[in-house]
Amino acid sequence: MIRTPLRPLARILPARDKGENTTAIERENLRLRHEEMQDQSRQRAESRLLVLGLCFVMAYGVVAARMGLMAVSEPHEPVAAASSSVIAAQRADIVDRNGNLLATNFETHSLYAQPPHMIDPIRAARELADIFPDLEYDKLLRDFTGKRKFLWIKRTLSPEQKQAVFDIGDPGLLFGPREMRLYPNGRLAAHVLGGASFGQEGVSAAEVIGVAGVERQFNGYLTDPDNAGRPLTLSLDLTIQAASEEVLAGGMRLLNAKGATSILMDAHTGEVISVVSLPDFDPNDRPRDLVEGDASDSPLFNRALQGVYELGSTFKIFASAQALELGLVHPDTIVDANGPMRVGGHLIGEFRNKNYGELSVSDVIVRSSNRGTGRLALEIGVTRQKAFLEALGFFDPLPLEVAEARMSHPLLPKRWTDLSTVTISYGHGISTTPMHLAAGYAAIANGGHYVSPTILKQDGPQYGPRVMSERTAAQSRAMLRRVVSDPKGTASFGEVEGYAVAGKTGSADKPKRTGGYYEDKVIATFATLFPVHDPKYVLVVTMDEPSDNSGEKPRRTAGWTAVPVAAEMIRRIAPLLGLRPQVEPAELAGISLIAN
Repeated sequence: MIRTPLRPLARILPARDKGENTTAIERENLRLRHEEMQDQSRQRAESRLLVLGLCFVMAYGVVAARMGLMAVSEPHEPVAAASSSVIAAQRADIVDRNGNLLATNFETHSLYAQPPHMIDPIRAARELADIFPDLEYDKLLRDFTGKRKFLWIKRTLSPEQKQAVFDIGDPGLLFGPREMRLYPNGRLAAHVLGGASFGQEGVSAAEVIGVAGVERQFNGYLTDPDNAGRPLTLSLDLTIQAASEEVLAGGMRLLNAKGATSILMDAHTGEVISVVSLPDFDPNDRPRDLVEGDASDSPLFNRALQGVYELGSTFKIFASAQALELGLVHPDTIVDANGPMRVGGHLIGEFRNKNYGELSVSDVIVRSSNRGTGRLALEIGVTRQKAFLEALGFFDPLPLEVAEARMSHPLLPKRWTDLSTVTISYGHGISTTPMHLAAGYAAIANGGHYVSPTILKQDGPQYGPRVMSERTAAQSRAMLRRVVSDPKGTASFGEVEGYAVAGKTGSADKPKRTGGYYEDKVIATFATLFPVHDPKYVLVVTMDEPSDNSGEKPRRTAGWTAVPVAAEMIRRIAPLLGLRPQVEPAELAGISLIAN
């Protein structure tokens, strides 16, 4: 640092020589120094004031900008939130095989109350009771005037309801955003979709969880954020599902049935194209589970998957197919169907005590002879019969991707005796679901492969292990075709011109809960495959306690009940499946080609 002396010699020495006053020079130099110091101090002060002023301007600018943003933004209630309590409210859509929407999300609001903030709880309770008839005024008033600080009033509101509550104008009534599950087709495919409800809930969001059907089965997939924008694609066809439900509902009313179910399955891929269970419900307003009585009385009961029934004579084709596969018989082999026939001390009878005499294996199926089928089963034996039915999937729960399929445990005899072998051959003594039966018939339709039923869309055939040869499957289809085409067949009402329907009826007496069987109640089933010359689909129709009362006496057998319903269903849905009616190919008997 350069210091300036108070007595500058350059001026002092000449001043002495001239006799001037050197003290005055020193005072002048001191004055100039003080003035310089004052100028520097003033400049520093002015700079600090300028910086401080700029800071104040910026702070007030930020406050003014924030106030402006708040003035133009939508008002909302402040909500305390923590990063550890985030609720996942998003849920993927569900669509059918053609991309038609089956389930989606709908933005709505919930209604809750904070009684300490209410101005007029009496008026609020009265107005809410008028808006929502299911709410009680007295209970609302007790909640609003008691010690509660928070309570839910409604989980979901329609836009009209929200506006009506808003018009009440009480600050203690507040709204929270919600996403609810919406099923735009109402009751259509209700048992497959199942339904959804709210799980973890907060003021600002609620978790949507599946409670039944595919909503429950695929809950993890539907709520996974990685699947956003990727809907769950089912094998169902919405158009065919609607047509099937309409036909089955009409048949159920005409035949006075307690319930009914139908399954349409692709015999090569295992895809379930439609599955109907009646009575049904609206998943948008899912009813409560029954707490007492018979579960099958509830509309929530899925008869296709949870209904475990004795399916009667529809099982006879499996006995004949196994006998053919083992080489024990061929379609024209004569079987003794004469009575009496006793097995294990029990008499084996025929429907209405008929006596068919001697029949070919093919006629055993056409005429639906219990004795003829029983004698085939005794030739097969207990061990081989069990192994064959197990290969067809009749021993295990369904692998179908619907939550209720886990409950589909077939009922098997505790001791598999010769009597069990005989009765099971014609569908008694073993209880399975209609979906099990559809999978069994699919093996006959596709040439001998077991296919696992699935509710998900597939890319192509999904053949499982071979359970019978192609030849056995073809012979079995020919016998099933005769059940429909032969005037003596039990399913002559099942003919649909141009679609070559083949199938087998089954009419099983309905068991009592206390033991024994009803004499006037049956489970009527018709299991079909079509078109028989190139089988693509399997259709199973089962009716619970049907009765055709158009004649002098009630007619309850499947030939009078399930068969006409199935025929009408095929007539309606076959064109929708892209199947064109064709003339059935036939063999030219007695004509041979001779080469020149």
